[in-house]
Amino acid sequence: MTKSHSTPTFRPLYEQIKILITQSLVAGEWSPGEAIPSELELANRFKVSQGTVRKAIDELAAENILIRRQGKGTFVATHSEEHTQYHFLRIVENNGKKEAPLNQVLYCKRGKADSDIADRLELKRGSPVVMMRRLLRLSGEPVILDDIWVSATLFKGISESMINEYEGTLYSLYESRYGTRIIRAEERIQAIPADAPTAELLNVAVGAPLLDIGRIAYTYGDKPVELRVSRCNTKHHSYLNELG
Repeated sequence: MTKSHSTPTFRPLYEQIKILITQSLVAGEWSPGEAIPSELELANRFKVSQGTVRKAIDELAAENILIRRQGKGTFVATHSEEHTQYHFLRIVENNGKKEAPLNQVLYCKRGKADSDIADRLELKRGSPVVMMRRLLRLSGEPVILDDIWVSATLFKGISESMINEYEGTLYSLYESRYGTRIIRAEERIQAIPADAPTAELLNVAVGAPLLDIGRIAYTYGDKPVELRVSRCNTKHHSYLNELG
C-alpha cells in the first residue's frame, strides 16, 4: 500500500507578513483608528524588505483592514469614519443614493444557541447568545427588519437602551465598546413572501415579495461574531453590490 504524504502549502513572503500583521491586530497591539508602525519599522521587525511589507499592507488596505493616509502613515480602519460607516449597508434607493437609516431596536434579550446558530457562530450548542430584532427606516419608511444573534459572552451587557442611545452604526458599537471589528461578511440572498408579523412591521401586504438576506459577519482571524437575517422591502429600494 502506498503511503500518502501531505504537501506543505507554500505561502509567498508578503502573505506571511500579512498574517503576522493580522495576528498583531487580533492581539490588540494596534486599536481601530490607531497608526501602525512605518513600513521600515515593520521591515526591521520582521527581517524582510520594505517592499515585502508594502505589498502586505497594500492587500490589507484593499480589504479595508488598514487605511493609508497620504503624508500621515497607515492606520487601522475603523467603522467610526464617515466614509466607512455604512460600508456594509447594501440597501439603497433605486436611484443609487445611500442614506443613513433610522434604527429602532424592538427587543434585545438573552437566550441559548440552538444547533444552527451555534454552528454558524462557531459556538457550543446551548451557549448564551443575545437575540436582537431591529427595524431600519429609510426616508421615513420601514424598509429593513433585522433579526441578529451574537455571543452574550463576547458582547457582555449589550442592551436595547445601549444600542438605541448609541450615535453610530451597530458595527461601530461592537468596535468601540467591545473591541470587536467587523472586517468582512458573507451573504446569501433569496426572495420570500412576507408573513403576517413581518408584513405589519414593514407596512406591506401579507405575501408581498421581500428580499431575505442571511449574513454572517467576521472579525480578524476569520472568526464569525454575528449572524443576521434581514427582510427588506424593495418597493423603493434595491440591493447594491459593487464589483471590482
